[in-house]
Amino acid sequence: MVTRRDVLALGGVTAGWANSGERPNVLWLTCEDTGPQLGCYGDRYAVTPQLDTLARRALRYENAWSNAPVCAPARTTIISGMYPPSTGSEHMRSMTRLPANFRMFPSYLREAGYYCTNNVKEDYNLAHTGQVWDESSKDAHYKNRKSGQPFFAVFNNTITHESQIRKRPHTLRHDPREVRLPAYHPDTPEVRRDWAQYYDNITTMDEWVGEQLRELDTAGLTRDTIIFFFGDHGSGMPRSKRWPYNSGLHVPLLVHIPEKFRNLGPKDYRAGGSSRRLVSFVDLAPTVLSLAGIKRPDYYQGHAFLGSHTDAEQRYIYGFRGRMDERYDMVRSVRNQRYVYVRNYMPHRIYGQHVSYMFETPTTQVWARLHREGKLNAAQDAFWKEKAPEELYDLQADPDETRNLAGEDGHRRTLEEMRKAQRSLATEIRDVGFLPEGEIHARSKGKTPYEMGHDQVLYPFGRISAMAEYAASEQSDSGPLKTGLADKDPAVRYWAAIGFLKRKEVEPLRAALSDASPYVKVVAGECLGRFGSTEDRKQAANVLLELAAVDKHGMFVSLVALNALETFSLDESARGALRTLANDDPSVAERFRGYIPRMLARFRNVQ
Repeated sequence: MVTRRDVLALGGVTAGWANSGERPNVLWLTCEDTGPQLGCYGDRYAVTPQLDTLARRALRYENAWSNAPVCAPARTTIISGMYPPSTGSEHMRSMTRLPANFRMFPSYLREAGYYCTNNVKEDYNLAHTGQVWDESSKDAHYKNRKSGQPFFAVFNNTITHESQIRKRPHTLRHDPREVRLPAYHPDTPEVRRDWAQYYDNITTMDEWVGEQLRELDTAGLTRDTIIFFFGDHGSGMPRSKRWPYNSGLHVPLLVHIPEKFRNLGPKDYRAGGSSRRLVSFVDLAPTVLSLAGIKRPDYYQGHAFLGSHTDAEQRYIYGFRGRMDERYDMVRSVRNQRYVYVRNYMPHRIYGQHVSYMFETPTTQVWARLHREGKLNAAQDAFWKEKAPEELYDLQADPDETRNLAGEDGHRRTLEEMRKAQRSLATEIRDVGFLPEGEIHARSKGKTPYEMGHDQVLYPFGRISAMAEYAASEQSDSGPLKTGLADKDPAVRYWAAIGFLKRKEVEPLRAALSDASPYVKVVAGECLGRFGSTEDRKQAANVLLELAAVDKHGMFVSLVALNALETFSLDESARGALRTLANDDPSVAERFRGYIPRMLARFRNVQ
């Protein structure tokens, strides 16, 4: 149990409220799948009068990022104050835990006397550490606190979620003819309708914001409450959600600080003003603690941008992408004031992998069909092709991020700067995403992923990450990959195998089909199945089918094996064997239960 003495040891209270006895309430109004498509951000198509009014008495952050382009890892970042790649929680709907002495930030507020409520979504990829909230439910509300008790309250609205873009019937309020389409989307009635409905949902959410603010005002609490508004990541449209570009990570962030607590804002705070400071979700936990007069714990990885313990402004903000539902990938991104850098560690995977949930959206369906029919221009078609190892975009000249500058000599210095920043953060936080997801758990037995990642013996980060860098690169010398295949560490061998898969080199991976690591076997099987002989394909299918049995090998091995099997044609015998595979495993966590059945159903529909 964290005591008040522990909280004071972390930094205690500030003179700003300790002497007066007053502490600010903090209210978070959040929504889902919403980028900065608001009137107060200059979007003339948006109808958001309530948020525009709030913005006129708040500070508008121009460069706020979510860190993760999908909900569960985004919320995991917020609640922990740590990057999920450091805690093993980057993958969608995964579940890991923090070290025993680490705390989710509301527990520090509670120990300092705050009443903390969450209404209602949690969706964390981390198990709770102690009591996080006083109440987390659809009934959670600051009105239930003790008299005079300061509160931290979260209210989340779901009307803007991806699923609501495609909900029918729906009577449009926005004219689809007037929407500005991003350069990567084709101009079709389906795409225009989805974008218009997205804006309709934002307008509905805006009305909800007005209701929340009126309720606060009616309770006489506005002058005592610091108000945040933000979305959980970019829009729910494809190539925004799930992608760590600016389009998937850029969120609106408005912060209103009442007059009596203006000393907790930046020196240049003014109502209706804007800030270009780079901030991201990993900064929210230390910021709220700072507003309450508490220094962030040393293990928090974000930086407070408000309050009595405000940190220096950072030069970069960071994003990441791991497994998206049933599809594996590994992407890291970095942004400064002008550029976005993207590092694709699995460039052999196309951008538009078939995530079943994403393909329910009409835009995704028509976009994929036009690709198959060869009716897209280069900017639109890129989403359905393999990725470049590195991407660099100039947000001033190319806000839709369609012109990759990574190979242009005139941007070499910027590329090297951003690449260095990405590598530096990965090293600093000991990014465990360089391990296959199942390997994270296997190596962490008796420890948490964070502790395993900081153990030099259990996790030789330098060797593993170096092989991953080389595997994803355009280097043609296969010597380092051959050396990597003989390494004693299975993660080094795994990345070496990916390097050969990316290069479509079959011969070095024939022996790897018998590797001790199932993850190396899977990569070898995919390469032989896609690029090898008929006999190679048959052997690969047999190995992968055996690994795909979830009741024998567990969810993590089964899922990667099924992903590999889908990349090449199977004969009738293999298809028959697929039909006999178990599609469920009672030992698999509920959060995972749908992924294997989705993959097997897709085989039945596509193969």
